[in-house]
This record gives sequence, structure tokens and C-alpha cells, in this order.
Amino acid sequence: MHLVTGGSGFIGAALVKELVGRGHAVRVLDDHSRGRATRLDDVADTIELVHGDVRDYDQVREATEGCEVVWHLAYINGTRFFYEKPDMVLEVGVKGALHTIEAALDAGVRRYVLASTSEVYNQPSTIPTPESERIMVPDVTNPRFSYGGGKITSELLTLHLGGKRGLEPVIFRPHNIYGPDMGFAHVIPEIVQKIVKLSDNLQKKAIELPIQGDGSETRAFCFIDDGARGAYIAGMEGAPGEIYHLGTQHEVSIADLIRGLGVALGVDLTLVPGPLMKGGTTRRCPAIGKLQGLGYEPQVGLEEGLARSARWYADYFMAQQDDA
Repeated sequence: MHLVTGGSGFIGAALVKELVGRGHAVRVLDDHSRGRATRLDDVADTIELVHGDVRDYDQVREATEGCEVVWHLAYINGTRFFYEKPDMVLEVGVKGALHTIEAALDAGVRRYVLASTSEVYNQPSTIPTPESERIMVPDVTNPRFSYGGGKITSELLTLHLGGKRGLEPVIFRPHNIYGPDMGFAHVIPEIVQKIVKLSDNLQKKAIELPIQGDGSETRAFCFIDDGARGAYIAGMEGAPGEIYHLGTQHEVSIADLIRGLGVALGVDLTLVPGPLMKGGTTRRCPAIGKLQGLGYEPQVGLEEGLARSARWYADYFMAQQDDA
């Protein structure tokens, strides 16, 4: 039995389906505060779905009973929440890691897999970034780093509490996983919503689009299908005590990403630069050779992934306007 915390979240639900598709028994623990149980509708008959909060140790311990592997993904993501709710981000992050590790130890779990984040690097010193890159919180007074700081704490607990006391700890660090139904507090859905609104439901074929910063910041975006498969490979094939990057090495500027969304929706965009929120990272791209050594290869190109994502969100936002 595999326990997936945060299994109704974006990456969590995709991982659950990957596990089920590979023949594993799966139990999901989630309070659906950030996820949705409907993401699991097509596998609902084959999994156990437990409503619970990782901040409640008794609920975590009960869900862990009889499990061989724990995948800990429950967390609060989305940049807006880092700034607005840093207290909750840290509470869920630190208590969630501690409770799932303690429950796994008590229940005799063999392997513990933590989903960390590329945010632990803040501004990487090397691109593409290896897993050996230093991790840091550059400014403890900035609430943005509640997310990265909580993940750093979770990594320390995974390796040096869980690992020291008998678990097989494995960590994967996702880099900008995206796709349809990824939530709304992310750059792709936020940009698509702006395009739909400013183009009058895609009727205007050319618009000016305000953005944060000038769009020169870079990321490497990984489509959710590749993300779920890569997470599975890292978690199941990864060596105990090791950390694996999950993503692609196709680095793209945010400006080009936004223009790609415009192309996917048939709208020509003139980008209008604006202020950039303090604490953001100007460049990020992972080295993925370590995970490739286990058999992982990204398969969905950015153009295809953006087209699928943009269309899903455009349809959603236009339907919301029709219902208003």
C-alpha cells in the first residue's frame, strides 16, 4: 500500500494515477483545502480516499497503517499564498513533514518520499543547477521564503530524522510542473485569464498585456505527464538518501512563455513591463542527468504542453463568464 498525502493536489493526483496505472494499491490523505477530490474521479473506485489534515498526527498515523511507502506531497503552494499566509505555509509544511515521518516510523513503513521544490535554491549559482547546489533562505523577514524555508526544514527532517531512524528517504525537487487544472495561483493560469479578459473572450486578435517585471526571468517548464512519471521513477528507483531534480532542461524566458500562450490562443501580445515582486528568482533551470540515469526522459514539448494548458484554462474562464 502507498500513502500519498496531498493526493488531490495537482501533482499529487497525477502521481496517484501513475501509481494506480502501474498496479499499486493507493491510499490518499488530503483535506482538499488546496486540492479537489474530483481530480481523482477516474480512479475513485480503485483507491482509498481519506479526508484528513497532516497537522493532525492521529489522522496521519491512522492513514499510515499498513503502508509500505509514504509519498509526502501535502503543502501550500502558489506564490500569492507565500506572501499572504506564511504562517499557514510553515505550519502545514513543518508539521506535515514531522507528523508523516513519525507516523511512518511508528507504522513500520519502508520508504519515505518527499516532494521538495526548486525554491530551496532561491537564486542558483549554477545553471543548469545540480542537486548539490547550496540551498538557502536569503531573507528571513520576507514572507515569500516561508515556502522554501519550510521545504528546507522538511528535507532536513526527511534525511536526518526519518533516514537516521530507519526509513529509506528519497527527495525529488520539482521544477515548474504545469498543465491543465494546475490551480489558479500560478503564472500560466493568471496570464491566460488576463488574455481572455483583455481580448473579450479571444475575439480581439491583438492586445497589450501588462506583466510583472520585463519577462527576462527564465524557467524550465515540465508538463504534468512527465512530472508524474518522473516523480514515480525518483521515488521507486531512487537510492535511499538521494535527491533528484524533476523537470526539463529546456530553459525559456517568461516573456517567451507568455507569447507562447498567446500563440496557443490565437492572440498577438504586446507585453507591457511592470513592477516585479521582491524575492523572485531571475533564472532557474535544473540539471536532470541524475534522474535520467534512472530512465527518465521528458516527452511532452513546451509548445504542445502550453497549447493543452492554455486551451483548458481559456475554456474554463470563458465558461465562468457565461455563468456570471
